[in-house]
Order: sequence, then structure tokens, then C-alpha cells
Amino acid sequence: MSQTGKLDADTLAKARAAGLDKAVAEFPDCVADAARAAAADLADVPAIDGGAEPWPPMRIKSRR
Repeated sequence: MSQTGKLDADTLAKARAAGLDKAVAEFPDCVADAARAAAADLADVPAIDGGAEPWPPMRIKSRR
């Protein structure tokens, strides 16, 4: 079941900056639910160390 409620000012600003003016006007509850879902998903993503790559660098093998 979705949580209904109004968009807070920060979420509203982000949605408008993303070009979602029409969606905010027509489906504010859906935009609010999507924002909450995105925030929950973002919380589950592990932080990446600033300079570290998530995999080792690629190396070219010699064909000799």
C-alpha cells in the first residue's frame, strides 16, 4: 500500500528540475511514492570510495 501525502519542497524542486512538472501536476501522489522508493533504494546502495574502482583495472595480454 502506498503512503499518500504531499511532496515536500525539496522533493518538489528536484522533480521540477527533472522536468516532471506535468507529472507533479497530474499525479502528485505517484511522484511522492516514486521519490520515497528512490530514497529507500539509494539507502541500500553501498558507498563507493572516492578513487577506488569497483573492479581491478584491465590489462592487455601480449600475443607473442
